Amino acid sequence: MANLLPAPLHRALMPLAHRIRHRWRSWRKVPLAGVSVVVTNIGGDVLLLKHSYGPAVWALPGGALKAGEDPAEAARREVREELGIELARLETVAVLEEEISGSPHTAHVFAGVCDRQPRPDGREVVEARFFPSHSLPEPLGRTTRTRIAAWKGRGVE
Repeated sequence: MANLLPAPLHRALMPLAHRIRHRWRSWRKVPLAGVSVVVTNIGGDVLLLKHSYGPAVWALPGGALKAGEDPAEAARREVREELGIELARLETVAVLEEEISGSPHTAHVFAGVCDRQPRPDGREVVEARFFPSHSLPEPLGRTTRTRIAAWKGRGVE
């Protein structure tokens, strides 16, 4: 459905949709679940992206779990939708209990390796690049920092 709108209009509406979603979550306090994926290239560089909405920070690919969706399949779907990358193999890194927009959130964190350059969708993701894991750009989002720390702590590099 989202692809029915031209990309520039979609990008323009994303900040409004993000603010509405944030306020809804803050009001309803409904438990949420999502995925984040630490994607590395063969050299071990970490793929980070910038969204067309929300805080202007570097983040990991990921998103919400659909009802009944397996977290690993959601991780593959999000990376494919946002960046045009197929991940053949994923490794579970952690399951983190946190709070997002005032609601309880379960974050399933995965790691995967790819051998392709990302192709940002131009709608939700406006920039994506690989960075050396020892020299990540600023600003990093708080949740991104936490999830990368979990990845590094597991020795998945």
